[in-house]
Amino acid sequence: MAHKKGQGSSRNGRDSNSQRRGVKVYGGQSIHAGSIIIRQLGTKIHPGNNVGMGKDYTLYSLIDGVVKFERYDKKRKKVSVYEAA
Repeated sequence: MAHKKGQGSSRNGRDSNSQRRGVKVYGGQSIHAGSIIIRQLGTKIHPGNNVGMGKDYTLYSLIDGVVKFERYDKKRKKVSVYEAA
């Protein structure tokens, strides 16, 4: 009996591409309308003033302005965009 394993394909050679989630623009930074602020799973952070939410919970700016992270209530957070003064 030969002590060599057959040259079959490896069974665990698969990996998925990264999702690239997270905060893309931080508080105090300026942003253009339509730019993505956060990519997230579920509403970890809620949309505030001048911020829209896509069907995959992506938060994006509706106006040109400055990003500000705020409290929604005692537990939740929100992100808003205000016009630069």
